[in-house]
Amino acid sequence: MTLKITPEPVRSFLTYKQVIQNCSKLTCEKYEHDLSLFFRFIISKSENRPFDDVDPLELEKIDMDRVASIRSEDIYAFLLFLANERDNGDSARARRLSTLRAFYKYHTQKSKTLTDNPVKDIDSPNIKHKLPRYLSIDESLELLNSVDKGSKTYARDYCMLTLFLNCGMRLSELVNINLTDIKDDFSSLVVTGKGSKQRVIYLNTACRDAVKNYLEVRTKGVYKDFQINVKDKNALFLSGNGTRISGKTVQYTVKKHLRMAGLGNKGYSTHKLRHTAATLMYESGNVDVRALKDILGHEQLNTTQIYTHVSNEKLKEAMEANPLSGVKQKND
Repeated sequence: MTLKITPEPVRSFLTYKQVIQNCSKLTCEKYEHDLSLFFRFIISKSENRPFDDVDPLELEKIDMDRVASIRSEDIYAFLLFLANERDNGDSARARRLSTLRAFYKYHTQKSKTLTDNPVKDIDSPNIKHKLPRYLSIDESLELLNSVDKGSKTYARDYCMLTLFLNCGMRLSELVNINLTDIKDDFSSLVVTGKGSKQRVIYLNTACRDAVKNYLEVRTKGVYKDFQINVKDKNALFLSGNGTRISGKTVQYTVKKHLRMAGLGNKGYSTHKLRHTAATLMYESGNVDVRALKDILGHEQLNTTQIYTHVSNEKLKEAMEANPLSGVKQKND
């Protein structure tokens, strides 16, 4: 956990999420951050103070009586605050409302310390679904070629980019790959996704080659003539100090190579590489949407179906495939 002060109602909720529901550390940290934001807002509202004047240490004021005092109008006021003062879009507001919904559901149905749920009848903001941004094949090749072969981390960085672009894995999934997750013949590896659910990802030729080349460096504890002391023996991807690489370091590395490839101003990010893999598989590999769902580790098919709408060329091809597409009007 990350807060200096974690109120007991929040702490018991996070414990339940982590221990019983097997939520990841990252998920629990997001819950914690959202609830900190909410209760700081409640303190500022009740005491008529600017939000930024409320120190996180003041969260010690939050007990079950304070939690029970929250009403629906407080939730609506919080959502308005997020929109107007924090510039939160519809997706961010919906996610934070989901946190509050989970928090009050736990205390009304599991801990049974509350009888009323102020979030129960509040609708989530309507989310405008946008088509995912993704790199073209040429841009993907430019990104891979941007990795400097003279860099001490060349093999590692190239391997990470290759896995992102070919496998569509999430950032947290890549960071948490262990050596023991990789099959001996490099045909597949196991990743742990949302909700601690594991799935097998089969490695194509490019991935197998990249992993093998990196492991030749990784197992020796050497990054291009630079000796490191390997501390996390089982972590696949290591930082320069020999510990498991962090998500922030991976994000920095991806952004660096995007800039080097001349793609730094196009709004691409680590997550966009996941979109790229999914889109290229669907467009170029004729991958069935249900197979794509399993590859990406989506819980619901409708989450995956967004990739069926990204290609205008597919729509044009479908129209031309109609057997009546060549029938022209006859002129008498």
